[in-house]
Amino acid sequence: MRRICLALPTNRACAGAIADVAGEAAHAAAEFGVEVHLLVLDSSGPAALAEHTRTVRALPPAPGVVVHHLDEKRQGDFLRRTVRRAGVAEPERVLDLLLPDAVSYGACTNRAFLVAAALGCTSVHRRDSDSTYQLLDGKPVFPIRQELRSLGLRAADAVPGVTKSLLEPADAAKPVSLVGGSFIGELSVDVGEIRELDPDVYYDVVSLWAPPVWTEEQKRELVADSFTGGGTEPFTRDESVLGAPDIRRIDMCNLGLHHEVYERIPLPPATDTIGSDYFLLHVVLDATLPGVVHNRHIVNHYTPERRTGAGFTAYQVRFVKFLLSMLYLYPVYGGMTVTAGALLDEQHRVRVDAVLDMVRRSTGTDRAENVRRLTVIDRSYRQLGGKYAEFAEHLVPIRERLLDEAQADAEDFARLIEAWGPLVAAARTEELPEAAAPVPEAATG
Repeated sequence: MRRICLALPTNRACAGAIADVAGEAAHAAAEFGVEVHLLVLDSSGPAALAEHTRTVRALPPAPGVVVHHLDEKRQGDFLRRTVRRAGVAEPERVLDLLLPDAVSYGACTNRAFLVAAALGCTSVHRRDSDSTYQLLDGKPVFPIRQELRSLGLRAADAVPGVTKSLLEPADAAKPVSLVGGSFIGELSVDVGEIRELDPDVYYDVVSLWAPPVWTEEQKRELVADSFTGGGTEPFTRDESVLGAPDIRRIDMCNLGLHHEVYERIPLPPATDTIGSDYFLLHVVLDATLPGVVHNRHIVNHYTPERRTGAGFTAYQVRFVKFLLSMLYLYPVYGGMTVTAGALLDEQHRVRVDAVLDMVRRSTGTDRAENVRRLTVIDRSYRQLGGKYAEFAEHLVPIRERLLDEAQADAEDFARLIEAWGPLVAAARTEELPEAAAPVPEAATG
């Protein structure tokens, strides 16, 4: 029986999301006859962890669904055994890249990939804890229905399952490696308030995401399109397109990936950096692997801590580090685009050595553009005033550190790519801890 991993990483209270995703798991098992491993990777504090454990224990049994609720201790135990068995260089450093002390969107998903390998899953389907499903006639609109119709099939065989095919004949024998949709609701990155306060400042800041060589017209198009997802129109009927995937219309809260992609290349393990988990979308597109983009969009919502006090500062630092990470990612994206189909071997698998070489070379990129980015951010946030001006002042003493971290993140990514093959092979031989974490003693009673 085909096994899949439906993964929900979280570091916040999200009992409702766990119950919702469990419903999607039960639907997938019942409708597609697959064995679904529902994986909750939980980095929450004691109170939220205890609530999640009670939620998991209260889930109604569903045929074909196995639930794994792993707190950080259980994740760490599994990873330590995997790293030790893999025999990689600098094992403690590699372990830190897989389970860092800070928030890392790439690292939490990399852990899901390794657990999926241990479970023998052929795909990972990722959801987020700050989102939920649309409803149609009172029933949830589950993205996994589109994902399981196509993912892993020979692309030519996936044509009957989509509403539109733009498949190039040269790609017909390649596997469908990615199936994804987007979201409706608030912007995926919490910068909407900047747009409301001053659209010109919003342009100045968000355009820092673009490659410096882009024209003003290209930058304006990017800014207008950025973080908007699937818009605001609710789901009424299925629409899906097979071909070279439009990755601007795919978000990590709504994504299925085939194992032949994520078992070869990990995600950047950068800490405190939003968007660090989108790298594989570029790999799939640039390697000319087919994908499906659909309209079963998830509903995005924000958690309140992003907008005030320490939560605001932490989130804005992650946004700034996202902008700085582009200095090292764009040379890789550009190189993969030029290389295109040559990124694949004869079995249509991504050539790890080619990607690794590009990432290594990117680490030597001159920092001048990132210095300019920080200058623009400082000026723009001070112009907005209030908490934004206070944040600009917060950045002043840590500017050099942020520049260093952006480069170090690129170097760490190269280190992890080099270790990834042995880590995946080792994970396949490991057993997972018990499926559900116990309620922490301090939170019981």
